[in-house]
Amino acid sequence: MQTKLVIVESPAKAKTIGKILGRGYKVEASQGHVRDLPKSQIGVGPENGFEPKYITIRGRGEILSRIRKEAKNAAKIFLATDPDREGEAISWHLAYILGIDPASACRIEFNEVTAKAVKAAVKNPRPINMDLVNAQQARRVLDRLVGYKISPLLWVKVKKGLSAGRVQSVATKMICDRENEIEIFVPEEYWTLAGEFTIGATRLNARYVAPEDHPLSCKEDCDRVIAQCAGEFHVGEIRSTERRKNPAAPFTTSNMQQEASRKLNFTTQKTMQIAQQLYEGVDIQGEGSQGLVTYIRTDSTRISDEALANVREMILTTYGGEYLPAEANVYKTRSGAQDAHEAIRPTDISRRPDDIKASLSRDQYRLYKLIYNRFVSSQMTPAVYDTVSADLVKGDVKFRFSGQKLKFPGFTAVYEEILDDQQEEKNVRSLPDLHTGDAATPGEMNADQHFTQPPPRYTEASLVRALEEKGIGRPSTYASTISTIIARGYVLREQKRLMPTELGKIVNDIMCSAFPDIVDIAFTADMEEKLDSVEAGKSEWHGIISDFYGPFEKTLEKAEASLEKVSIEDQVSDVACDKCGAMMVYKMSRYGRFLACPNFPECRNTMALPSNIGVKCPKCGGELLERVSRKGRKFYGCEHYPECDFVSWDRPVNEKCPLCGSYMVLKRGAKDTLFHVCSNESCRHRVEVENPGGSDGE
Repeated sequence: MQTKLVIVESPAKAKTIGKILGRGYKVEASQGHVRDLPKSQIGVGPENGFEPKYITIRGRGEILSRIRKEAKNAAKIFLATDPDREGEAISWHLAYILGIDPASACRIEFNEVTAKAVKAAVKNPRPINMDLVNAQQARRVLDRLVGYKISPLLWVKVKKGLSAGRVQSVATKMICDRENEIEIFVPEEYWTLAGEFTIGATRLNARYVAPEDHPLSCKEDCDRVIAQCAGEFHVGEIRSTERRKNPAAPFTTSNMQQEASRKLNFTTQKTMQIAQQLYEGVDIQGEGSQGLVTYIRTDSTRISDEALANVREMILTTYGGEYLPAEANVYKTRSGAQDAHEAIRPTDISRRPDDIKASLSRDQYRLYKLIYNRFVSSQMTPAVYDTVSADLVKGDVKFRFSGQKLKFPGFTAVYEEILDDQQEEKNVRSLPDLHTGDAATPGEMNADQHFTQPPPRYTEASLVRALEEKGIGRPSTYASTISTIIARGYVLREQKRLMPTELGKIVNDIMCSAFPDIVDIAFTADMEEKLDSVEAGKSEWHGIISDFYGPFEKTLEKAEASLEKVSIEDQVSDVACDKCGAMMVYKMSRYGRFLACPNFPECRNTMALPSNIGVKCPKCGGELLERVSRKGRKFYGCEHYPECDFVSWDRPVNEKCPLCGSYMVLKRGAKDTLFHVCSNESCRHRVEVENPGGSDGE
């Protein structure tokens, strides 16, 4: 009996789908794209109407031979690549290689790798969607033109190995612009005044409310107010309200990247790698290989009726009727979103994270739990808070007390979103019983000096949010964009914050002066909309590329003639080469900065750059640095070496052993479980930890 051939992208997905379909089906993996533009030449240009020149990707020959062999004997071929532009394009290339008519019913797609979804897809094949294919081709051709035309110019004018890109150059500019804002920022001094008051048997803290025309700008202003605080205050206006806080929508791709960065300390690239594993399938004890989440590249908050019914039933039985809204919560998808797929959610709500924890790696478990809890909470009732705000008044002097108490947890019983630089709200156990006119006796007054702060550097989470809000790129590309600008040495990641390097600033200056349209946010966002119109079948992609290329070619010619060569000097460190004595210089690789001997190639010595781990030395209180031994092994030593000889092969943490008081270190156990372990060999007390921070997410 002839089998039916199903072609997917990854071996993990092939394994899961093979078990679902069983006998009568053969499942093969293309391992991504099989054809692409050549690396050695641009492969596209105006001379052939911007028609791409595709070649078989090197290393795919053996894979394609196996697929051709299976296809020759197959009764039917189904192209089951991912349900997005890239997946559609891969199916189109496979159809070309295998001689399949793209207009025939050869393409199947599913939003989740489950038995129900896969079997339904096999029963409903469709033709390849050429609008999706052309949308992918348009982006690929446009990015190739920008990258292959501008990058060689940067090699000549700056140095070899640099690159420019339609989205990466805008992202670099945004990071450079933020750094400029920080550098020119002039801090302004201001003061706050807080006082302790006694009202009957109640003690509370209140903040001074400064008049708009008399802010607290110096200590003398605070002293003047404090001098007026002698004697009784009374309770003035009291405002009691009930505040309701609604849950956040289920995850889109960018939301997931942001929350995984904030809560799990994952890079965007790591988030997408683990999410892909959860989507394609994981071996679950007693179940076999199972896809745990729906498709992870989506900009929609939409949920299927079946998934809504299942999660609402689970909330009712697990948490009770007061946690279930009368109507399902519906979230508005962002304007301009494609809305091609559901939001990211668990494929089976009955598969609770803790029930399958033993089958998952530590990082898979943490991300799955994040996705699961976010989805469940999105369909729960609001959290309800009782809030009180009261003015404490004496003449023209006014202090204000504000407090809130959680009245009903609602969705916060499961999950709560905290945005970048947002402080978690503090709830009081009980709100004071206040009445207008009550006497308030002032106690200790505390004046604190502050300075206005510049805007914060971007984190990966806040950069993703900014790119999405401005319409730059698409969520599925953000991880690779950020990875690229870091690998190129344009941007450094320091304690989760992104800052431009000197090289990044130089390249950005060149791009801004020579190619203003390429790095212009409005221009780039408008180009994204034009490319989306191809996907919607409203525009012909060759015309969009042609309209762009004419002005771009003239700009390129002008830049080649006018740009001067830029010389970049290596920054000299204070570390002497231990082989030849020269002062080592800072260099950049795809893995970050390192120290290298300036006498290369005569001396090829390199050193890893010590990094501050944010932990104090247990011996002298100095900063502990991560270093690398001559044999390439990481260790941790004091910044005051050789005066302080503290050293540890295990990473110390900011925690002391509760039993003996010794410092604790980070240890990794089975399934990537992390522990804080006492360094004292005679104690070895240990505690499992959820999120140790640091470089765990790198």
